[in-house]
Amino acid sequence: MVKVEPALCSYCGGCVSLCPRKALSLAETRLMVSEACNDCGLCVRACPSGALSVPAGQTLEVFPPTHLATHYDVVVIGAGPAGSMAALHAARHGASVLLLEKRQEIGSPVRCAEGISAEALRRFFEPMPSFIASTITGAAFYLQDGKSFKLWKSFQAGEGFILERRLFDRFLAEEAAKAGAKVLVKAPAIGLLMEGDRVRGVKVRVAGKEQEVEAEVVIAADGIESEAGRWAGIDTSLPPKEAISCAQFLLSGIDIDPSFTLYYLSPEFAPGGYAWVFPKGDRKANVGLGVQANLAREPVINYLTRFIDSIPYLSQGSPVTLVTGLVPLRPLETIVGPGIMLVGDAAGQVDPLTGGGIPFAMAAGALAGEVAARFVRRESPLEEYKERWEERWGRKLRRNYALKGQFPPESRMGENFLRLFAAATGSVK
Repeated sequence: MVKVEPALCSYCGGCVSLCPRKALSLAETRLMVSEACNDCGLCVRACPSGALSVPAGQTLEVFPPTHLATHYDVVVIGAGPAGSMAALHAARHGASVLLLEKRQEIGSPVRCAEGISAEALRRFFEPMPSFIASTITGAAFYLQDGKSFKLWKSFQAGEGFILERRLFDRFLAEEAAKAGAKVLVKAPAIGLLMEGDRVRGVKVRVAGKEQEVEAEVVIAADGIESEAGRWAGIDTSLPPKEAISCAQFLLSGIDIDPSFTLYYLSPEFAPGGYAWVFPKGDRKANVGLGVQANLAREPVINYLTRFIDSIPYLSQGSPVTLVTGLVPLRPLETIVGPGIMLVGDAAGQVDPLTGGGIPFAMAAGALAGEVAARFVRRESPLEEYKERWEERWGRKLRRNYALKGQFPPESRMGENFLRLFAAATGSVK
C-alpha cells in the first residue's frame, strides 16, 4: 500500500486523479489510502512534493532547501504577525535570521476576526489596498432583549480596518525576507537544542528530514498551541476559564453598512464572550462569536449557527469560509528565558476584554526582534524585552485582565462593563 509522508504532502490532490483503482482520496488536510491500493506506483513519480512511496522502494529523495545554514543569530518559530515582525526587526538590526513556518502557506488558515485600528497599523506600515478589505469609521453595540437584540449605543469611532489576513501575513513575511531573513514554509520546529537550561537552537523538520540549527536566540511565535515555550520549561498552560473558544463564518450575500463593526452581547449565544460582525465589503462580513471555554455546553459552532439564524439579515447570507480557534485571555508571567523569548498568542499578549491580538503581536514581535539583535551584539540582555514590553503594553493588558475579573460573566450586560468593553474596542475615544 502506498505510504504518505505527512511532512511532505501538500494536499494538492493530483495523485487522486491518477489512481486507476480509486484508492486515494483527499480529506481537508490529509491524503487517505484505502485497501484498494495495489502498489502500482503510478502516483509516486507524479507527486510534486515527493510525499509518496510504496513498499517495493519507489521513493524519490526530496532535497532540503539550499542555503540553509547550521547557525543563525536568531531563529523565529511561527510566521504570523508576531513572528514575521520579530524576523523583520531582527534582520533590520543586523542579525542573521531564520523564520520557520510549519504550514505550507503563510497566513492560512486564518484564525482571526481581522480587525485592527488605523493607529496600530500605521505604527509600522501604511495601509495598502492589497491587504485592506474595508475601512471602519464606527461601531454599534447590541444587547440581547428576549428573543431579539436592542441597540445599546452607536459610536462614530476612530478609523480602523478589516484586514485580509492571508495577504497581510504574507506581506509581513515578504518584508522580513526583503530585510534579509531566511523564510522556510512547511518546516515545523520539533524541539529545541538545549545546553543545561539554556536554549541554543532548534530541531526542525525540513523536506521530511530532521535538522539542527543553532542560534543565539530563539523567538517563539508559535501561537496559542505553543510548544517551544513548554520545551524551554516555561509554563504555558491555559485554564479553560481564561480562554475564549471561537468560531467564525465569512458570510456572503448580506446587506450591512460596510463602515460599521457590530458587537452583540448575549448570555444565551455567547456566554462569557460576545458575537461580532466585521464587514469586508461587497455584501460580506466576518460573523463570529466567542464563548468562555469553561462555559461552553456544546460545540461553539452550534452557538454561532443559532445566533446567525436569530438575526434575519445574517440568516440570508451563505457561509463561504469557516475558521475556529482559541484565544488566550491571560498574559503569561514568564515571556523570557535563557536564550528564548515568547511573543504574540504564545505569550498571551491579547487584550483580555476584547480578545484582540494583532496590534500587540506586531508590537511584541518588533520589540523582541530588536532586543534579540542587540543581545547578539552584546548590547543588552534578553530581559530588556520584558521590561520594555511591560512598560509600554504589558501593564495595560494586566489592568484589563484585572478589570474583566471584576465582572463575572452574568454581569457583563450592565452599563459599567459595556462602557469598559466599548472603550477597549476603540469605539470610545
